Formats: sequence, C-alpha cells, structure tokens
Amino acid sequence: MWNMMCDVMPTISEDSISQRSSQFSGEDANFEQLMVSMLDERDKLMDSLRETQDRLGEMEIKLQDVEKERDSLQRQIAANLPQFLQVGE
Repeated sequence: MWNMMCDVMPTISEDSISQRSSQFSGEDANFEQLMVSMLDERDKLMDSLRETQDRLGEMEIKLQDVEKERDSLQRQIAANLPQFLQVGE
C-alpha cells in the first residue's frame, strides 16, 4: 500500500520550491518597496499640507491687518469728506 501512495503522489523537486520562494521574496521586496515609496510620498504630502496651512494662517492674519487698515482709512475719509466737499463749493 505504501508503494502505491508514493507512485500516486507527484514529486516536488527542490528547484521548483526554491523558484517559488524566490518569486515570492521578489514580490515581497517589490511590495515592501512600494509601501516605503507610498509612505515617503505620504510624508511629503503631509509636510506640504502643514506648510500650506502655516502660509494660510499667515495670510489670514495679514488679511485681518489689511481689513483693519481699510476700515481705519474709510473712517478717515468719511470724517474728512464733508470738509473736502465744502472747500470745493
């Protein structure tokens, strides 16, 4: 009975096993390299996002300053405009 099982079972050569494992290790290395590249790209995007957010915050502060200056100038114009109109008449 043991002889019949040995005859029926296909033989697996060591070469095919090593080829499969090297194929998988190559795919694993490619996958690992892809993951590292994706993580690096994510880090670059996160850095870029932080820089953009910082610039946006600075621009918002500048905008508030410019709006205050505009309001001040509008108040000055409104206060002085009647004088200019009277001088022109």
